Parts: sequence; structure tokens; C-alpha cells
Amino acid sequence: MNYIVFDLEWNQSAEGKECSVEHMPFEIIEIGAVKIRDGEISGKYNCIIHPEIEVSDFIINLTGISRDMLRKGIPLKEGVEEFLEFSGDLPVLGHNVMFDYKFMKMAAASFKYPFEKTGVDTLKVARKLLTGLENKKLETLCAHYHYVNQAAHRAYDDALATAVVFEQMKKEFPEEKDIFMPRQLQYKVKKERPATAKQKKYLAQLIAYHAIVEKIDVDQMTQREASKKIDHIILNYGVMKK
Repeated sequence: MNYIVFDLEWNQSAEGKECSVEHMPFEIIEIGAVKIRDGEISGKYNCIIHPEIEVSDFIINLTGISRDMLRKGIPLKEGVEEFLEFSGDLPVLGHNVMFDYKFMKMAAASFKYPFEKTGVDTLKVARKLLTGLENKKLETLCAHYHYVNQAAHRAYDDALATAVVFEQMKKEFPEEKDIFMPRQLQYKVKKERPATAKQKKYLAQLIAYHAIVEKIDVDQMTQREASKKIDHIILNYGVMKK
């Protein structure tokens, strides 16, 4: 079986999910993928995405992705296009694959690209086969198979670790062929929605508080546009002090 394993790392609005796009509260800051053919690595992909909103210290510390690396990152469109070319028509794997799949599909759709895939969720496979483990986190599975993930919470390293775990489960349970077969992944991308009343109110308050003279038509904004504008203002002017 030939396949792609991919993983994404994330940023989130400084003001939390309530001020982010309702159906896409996270921002992709890293894409990592490994291509497996006949059980061997045949290709690698990794990129850092230049973020549009401020990255918190928590994310910096968790991932090890520095602000300098982010400043030098590529635009999301470029990263998505490169990943789509890399993945081709191969199935995709991931640990809790639907989480990454739906956000990659939304990112692709925002640039008018399709991303319809079959895939395998290694988390679901582990839950069925490795019932004796305390939990089915990727780090737990790596420890079970004596694999050292050199950089946990980095996209490529987590993708590689997932590939190793998947191949090890196949070896340990050769009789369970069906569970390792890819199936159609189902997720429908929601259409862009107008900015919420809460977003409009908060954005208007920010504009007034900082006396911003730029003409901003809040009423015509989508949720995504309002979220980006809120984060841009906070990054450049700061939050409102009570």
C-alpha cells in the first residue's frame, strides 16, 4: 500500500475562538508530510507558513517553531499548492486524520482547489487493536513500539512517527487487513458566512478605541475577513484596556 501521512501545526486568534472564523478557528503554520511506497519512505514535504495573526508564546514553546522561522515562512496558498502536488492521488493517513483533513480541505477550498481523499485514521486503528494501552496518543504508541519522535509537535516529525506506528501495527496484526485499508473521508466545506454580530461589534469598538482612520466596511465582511482584521488591529495597536 502506497500512501501519504500528513500533519499540521496550528496558530489561533489571540482573542480566542469567539473572535475567529466560526468554522475555522485555527490558522495553519506548518505542513509536514511523508510519502510511503511499499513500506519505505519515498518522499518528504515540510514547510513553515507565514502567519497572518500573532503567534502566542504557548505555540512557540509547544512546537519549537521560532518567530524568525515564521517570519521567513511561505504564504498559505503556496504551501497548500505544494502539498497538493506532493500528495497527488494517494490516500492520506493521520493520527485523528479527520481533524487535519477537514482543515486542509478548507484551506484548499479557499483557493478553489479540491481535496477529496480516501484515508486511514491511525487513532481508530489503535483503539481497536491496542486495547491494552493506557491511551492511544501518538506519543504512547511511539513508546509502545520503541520509536523516538525527535521533535514532537513538529508537523513532519509527527507525520513520520505516525507512518512508523502504522507500519508497526500492520506487522503486529497481519490478520487485520481490512482495518488498514483506506476509506473515503467525508467532510463538506461550509460556505463563507457574513461576519457575526459579535465580530462586527468588537471590530467597531476596536476601530473607535484606537481612532483608526482607515475606511473599513464591517457590514460587508465575511467571518474570515473580520477575524483577520481583528487580529491585525490587535497585533499593531493592542487590545482595548478596561
